[in-house]
Amino acid sequence: MWRYLSTMTLVLGLGIILFPQHSNKENQPGPEVYSTKYETTAKLSLLEQDVKLTDDLCRSQCSIDYARMLSKIESGEPVLNVLSEMKKEHEKMDVLIWSKQSQPLEKGITVGEMPSSYKEQATSYLKEAKIAVDEGKHYQSPKFGAAQHVYFVQGTPSNNRDNSLIGVIHQDVLYQVTDHQMKNLRLEPYPSENRWKVESVDTDTLQDKVVDHPEDNQGTSHYHQNEVVVRFKQDPTETQLTQIKNEIKAISVQKLGYTYVFRTESMEAKALMAYFKKWDVVYVEPHFLYLTNDYYDDQEEASNKDDSSSSQTDSGTSSSSATDITTNFMPNDNLYSKYQWNLPLIETVQGWQLTRGSKDVIVAVVDTGADLKHPDLNNKLLPGYNVISDNDNPQDDVGHGTHVTGVISALVNNNLGVAGMTWYNKVLPVKVLDQTGAGSTYSVAQGIIWAADHGAKVINLSLGNYADSSFLHDAIRYAYNKDVALIAASGNDNTERPGYPAAYPEVLAVAASDSQNNKAPFSNYGDYIAVTAPGVSIASTYPNNQYAALSGTSMASPHVTALAALVRSANPNLKNTEVYEIIKQSAQDLGTKGRDKYFGFGLIDVVKAVNMAEQSSKQVSFFPQSLSRQLHLITKKYAY
Repeated sequence: MWRYLSTMTLVLGLGIILFPQHSNKENQPGPEVYSTKYETTAKLSLLEQDVKLTDDLCRSQCSIDYARMLSKIESGEPVLNVLSEMKKEHEKMDVLIWSKQSQPLEKGITVGEMPSSYKEQATSYLKEAKIAVDEGKHYQSPKFGAAQHVYFVQGTPSNNRDNSLIGVIHQDVLYQVTDHQMKNLRLEPYPSENRWKVESVDTDTLQDKVVDHPEDNQGTSHYHQNEVVVRFKQDPTETQLTQIKNEIKAISVQKLGYTYVFRTESMEAKALMAYFKKWDVVYVEPHFLYLTNDYYDDQEEASNKDDSSSSQTDSGTSSSSATDITTNFMPNDNLYSKYQWNLPLIETVQGWQLTRGSKDVIVAVVDTGADLKHPDLNNKLLPGYNVISDNDNPQDDVGHGTHVTGVISALVNNNLGVAGMTWYNKVLPVKVLDQTGAGSTYSVAQGIIWAADHGAKVINLSLGNYADSSFLHDAIRYAYNKDVALIAASGNDNTERPGYPAAYPEVLAVAASDSQNNKAPFSNYGDYIAVTAPGVSIASTYPNNQYAALSGTSMASPHVTALAALVRSANPNLKNTEVYEIIKQSAQDLGTKGRDKYFGFGLIDVVKAVNMAEQSSKQVSFFPQSLSRQLHLITKKYAY
């Protein structure tokens, strides 16, 4: 299973992590050569940096929220209504106190209760905050508490200093990010979740393998010990299916297309695989688990109001690029300029001069779901699907899918949070991983097929396993044959072993780099890597109205997915293979000259890719395909 972290030299007032230089010469070791000790140390350092950055994101956003509350109060809205509404929207705001200057704090208007276990510390910091705001100063205390119960106190004076807002903010997000990244970065052995009966095996031999150290996960796959996936050459009859159920004492049978998942309590996977060989099957394989790959239209109208100089066509593309967005344009999302180093690096803003995307090009995020109520996402989300629960509620209970979705499509220019790479592309959230961050081959395959059948033009897959599953490959081919562009994270074990689905030929595989265009130490590599994208301490949306910084190829993949959506928005006639080719040919070469196994064709470039997409219909290289499509449409129209 993947591990999920990376490295960076980004400076954000949080310290600098420096990594050793490596040669990119053909006859010398390249940037993949990291010792086990160094790789683990780098991951731990980056985990700490991600947590610090998440803390900073939380504090920055809370300062903005406090200022907005004070502005509402000063404009005449009732104090109690403003505080109550903010607490309702932000669970993390445990206590909010509006206080007049020199008024005792206990006499102010209060909403919420102080944490009983840390009441003494909270009270002490509240007193400090009151002194500061009465002097017209902003105040933030150090963190206090432990584990899930970490807090800080904030105080913000009004513009005229007549009153202030002081409160206690619950930072359980820091614990969530730490716990999430420890598992996903494989800084701890694969978690033995009680609900999974899991075997850890060597991917090549399926021999049992004990995983008691993070490094043991490299080349290790995990599967359900009492389940197998079977594709018959010809579907069994009801009589034959009943016979099979009786002979293996099956307690459940699931079917997707021509493929069956059999589950029994009486036989283990290897015995089940031996049993099914007599049934003339195309394949029988273990039921593998997949994990996330991290180290750990209403919107059109809103955007037009926010940017009075904007002139949009119905598709969301720019109709006046010369005056629409200048090269100096900066989105007004309040966390963008300080934290989103990744978007300028790949020329995203300049790319918006050519297209900001189109609502007609739907992107599916096959992952842990998405936070359906997040204010920076909710206008961009289409009705999705929860494969795990078999319902239409793909609510994210992990955080990973919400973060990935934000990179692609967080609302832009809405004076809130972060900016996504696309302005208008809608996201189809498909939940295939459960609350542990794991999901089966069946659920991932079903999610891919569902997304392809429900209008997705691009699918992001920030998940993986080292096992080459025929079942999953069938689902990948199904979507690919429907002209879907499939983008997947390569994995985070710093290994050349191919991971799936990224290594399938129908998929565009993504490696991760840092802010200095160095290979992330965790990023997998190999001949199957197509391109590289930023994947280190990426700021994005997080559940419960929050923002977090995560690292990994999971974070790199959605950058490429968003680019594929922009490319298809600029030229809807492009086939998925043409989209792949444009993204690769427009990339900025990194490392060894030409394509290499560490960076693929290089770092994605939004401007060049979108420009190539717009010009492709005029280029000779794409003329035969374009003509073929037009002739097909004409023939179809007049056929009778």
